[in-house]
Amino acid sequence: MATLLIVHHTPSPNCQALFEAVVSGATAPEIEGVRVERRAALSATASDVLAADGYLLGTPANLGYMSGALKHFFDQVYYPCLDETRGRPFGYYVHGGSDVTGAVRGIESITTGLGWRRTAEAVTVTGTPDKADTDACWELGATVAAGLMS
Repeated sequence: MATLLIVHHTPSPNCQALFEAVVSGATAPEIEGVRVERRAALSATASDVLAADGYLLGTPANLGYMSGALKHFFDQVYYPCLDETRGRPFGYYVHGGSDVTGAVRGIESITTGLGWRRTAEAVTVTGTPDKADTDACWELGATVAAGLMS
């Protein structure tokens, strides 16, 4: 069975709404043969990353960058996972109050360095998420999970 690892930093109700939509899509009944593991960014480990077949990342945009929690995750797993996770699929979502450009740039840069392969469009949301935003997150979760089905 394939494993999808969702690594998230969810400090606000807005981020929580997006996270729940991603999980709902990834665990939809039509997704078969994929186990979904959820880890807070500050508790996710290199072992979690190495054991997974694909990844979903979620973060707020803080002060023009991804959250410190997600950056800490990347700092902890980058070198231990660099060679063994190359080519694995991933997707991500970012929530910000007004601008998510720096967070997107940071995630794209680090995942490019890791050699991960983005398999779904990133979901970026500013302000209070609406139904279209949560629907996009549901699709993100479903798309990345479905790509892991055998």
